[in-house]
Amino acid sequence: MRLTALARLLGAVLLTAAASGATAGEVVVSAAASLTNAFREAAQNYEAQYPGSKVSLNFAASGVLLQQIVKGAPVDVFASADQETMDAAQKQGLVLPAGRMDFVGNSLVLIVPSDSKLAIRNLNDLTRNSVTRVAIANPASVPVGRYSEGALKKANLWDGVQAKAISTQNVRQSLDYVARGEVDAGFVYGTDAAIMKDKVKVAFEVPLDAPVLYPIATIKGSSNALEAKRFVGYLQTAPAQAILAKYGFKKP
Repeated sequence: MRLTALARLLGAVLLTAAASGATAGEVVVSAAASLTNAFREAAQNYEAQYPGSKVSLNFAASGVLLQQIVKGAPVDVFASADQETMDAAQKQGLVLPAGRMDFVGNSLVLIVPSDSKLAIRNLNDLTRNSVTRVAIANPASVPVGRYSEGALKKANLWDGVQAKAISTQNVRQSLDYVARGEVDAGFVYGTDAAIMKDKVKVAFEVPLDAPVLYPIATIKGSSNALEAKRFVGYLQTAPAQAILAKYGFKKP
């Protein structure tokens, strides 16, 4: 009986150790939806460069990701599409300020379906009667929505265009709506437009007061802080920057 109990105890200890070892090299990264394609390739490159490491990716609107982290989601690295969301994370003590950095830049563009006959050349054209539906991500939780709202308000066009707005949950949903021809136009990042050149076309780049910069930081209390720090550092390397540039991201 004592030997059986001891064997069970030893087995439980070994199982726990094995489970711990299996996840020792895993880093969980929550990243803005616009980073989806680039981060998937970068993660594969990282795992190849560091055998035994594993990158688990979670994509959504930056505001949604922040709320997940607030509620205790097991995240090691957070990459936001705007400064405001990262500022909120830092203010709440969720990330390590010392490791925060801007690692890529982007642009805001207005896209239309590739077969669109509407000659939309500037923001004012969105107020024409021929334009009835415009995809705009929710400004309350999606950075691209806040950028879009800010540009329209600066041009004194927000009220008029908002009446035509089809609200989306993230930038990729806006891209999909335009690609399927369900809306006349939509606000997305330049990198998003680039991945669907066969289905959408850029009408123009939207002027902004400040550049679109993406900050990244490790989560305070990360269960795998060393791996998290290494992944953030990897994104600054030439191979990682080449992957990001391949998908249209700019240097910060």
